[in-house]
Amino acid sequence: MTSTVDLAALQIDDFTPHQDAEFEMQAADHVVALKLAKVEPAGNSGRPGGAFSLLFAGPKGAWLPQAIYSVRHPALGMMEIFLVPIGPVADGNGYQAIFT
Repeated sequence: MTSTVDLAALQIDDFTPHQDAEFEMQAADHVVALKLAKVEPAGNSGRPGGAFSLLFAGPKGAWLPQAIYSVRHPALGMMEIFLVPIGPVADGNGYQAIFT
């Protein structure tokens, strides 16, 4: 079993160097390649370093529903992230995660 990263410990600076990098999202029966298209601050919160938003671009085609997905990156490890489809983006289907 693969251990997952503690989401409460992640900060915007953990993701900023990986903008435009590929992440792998585990869907029900296949792996989906996601590109981290944008990393943005999302205001103040009780979270150390503040809230932030991640925008991922997935392949064009059928949308995956909003859900918690296992997302893997070679440097960051495995994360269980709630992703919400937000509409088309330049490179495909957009999915957003907000850390508050």
